[in-house]
Amino acid sequence: MQKAFAYLRVSGKGQIEGDGFNRQMEAIRLYAKDNAIRIVRVFREEGVSGTKDLDNRPAFIEMLTALHGDGVRLVLIERLDRLARDLMIQETIIGDLRKHGWELISVHEPDLLKDDPTRTLIRQIMGAVAEYERKIIVTKLRGARLRKKAKDGRCEGRKPFGYYDGEQAILERMVGLRASGMAYDKIAAALNTEGLKPRSGAKWHPGVVHRILHAQISTNRRAEQLV
Repeated sequence: MQKAFAYLRVSGKGQIEGDGFNRQMEAIRLYAKDNAIRIVRVFREEGVSGTKDLDNRPAFIEMLTALHGDGVRLVLIERLDRLARDLMIQETIIGDLRKHGWELISVHEPDLLKDDPTRTLIRQIMGAVAEYERKIIVTKLRGARLRKKAKDGRCEGRKPFGYYDGEQAILERMVGLRASGMAYDKIAAALNTEGLKPRSGAKWHPGVVHRILHAQISTNRRAEQLV
């Protein structure tokens, strides 16, 4: 059975507690099972944008070090955009891996990494399109904010919980309690017991906790699509 490393990446700090890592790992595990591959180590790039080069990717650097020393020759990723969003960075990483004789497989698009001129062209076109789409989305969002600011004199409504000083720590506590399987009423009770104050009101209520956590999930999903 062939051995492999798995490389996962999420771009936003909030996504670390979301489903990005789980989704990527599940896809990689299914591919490995179907192709008699044993994953011996997982490298998680936490909160690193797909436009960052190799010097700003600690998990990727750690994986390269392991590749040089462990005898593993195969790396599995969910998609090429998990490797990198920027086309030049994507091609640089692919070229560097191949230079050392290491194989890279994108489990959702394995054919794109075959080393022939047609596949290389298709891969580069798809990488360029993904990069273009990311920039267009960012531009549209920026334009919408500017239009709203010109119309209303401001570009945002109520700030999400976690924006103001002291709220991020409370939000992280909520996320951690929910990840442990705790119900919303129990989370509210725990926050009240710990003396953690809501933005308004004297104490936490389950409905408020539910609304804040679901807003955080939605924010994480939108950010995952952008980067």
